[in-house]
Amino acid sequence: MIMKIQLLAFGAASEIVNPISELVFDKEISVAQFRKYLVSEFPEMNKLSSFAIAINEAYIDDEKQLQNNDIVAIIPPVSGG
Repeated sequence: MIMKIQLLAFGAASEIVNPISELVFDKEISVAQFRKYLVSEFPEMNKLSSFAIAINEAYIDDEKQLQNNDIVAIIPPVSGG
């Protein structure tokens, strides 16, 4: 089973993963597995203290399975002044 997801990245994460806008996986993966994938494919993600993952505009837990055609957003911490 081939699974495609649309990738959105914000803030510092966008500088790391752009211009990639779509990822393809050959099997279903969980959010936790996706986090590990990001860090292994984009080692600079380790520079972020943390980052949230939202799927289809909703924050979810790491056990959730990604589905074909999901829109996955990487949201790093933000600070205000």
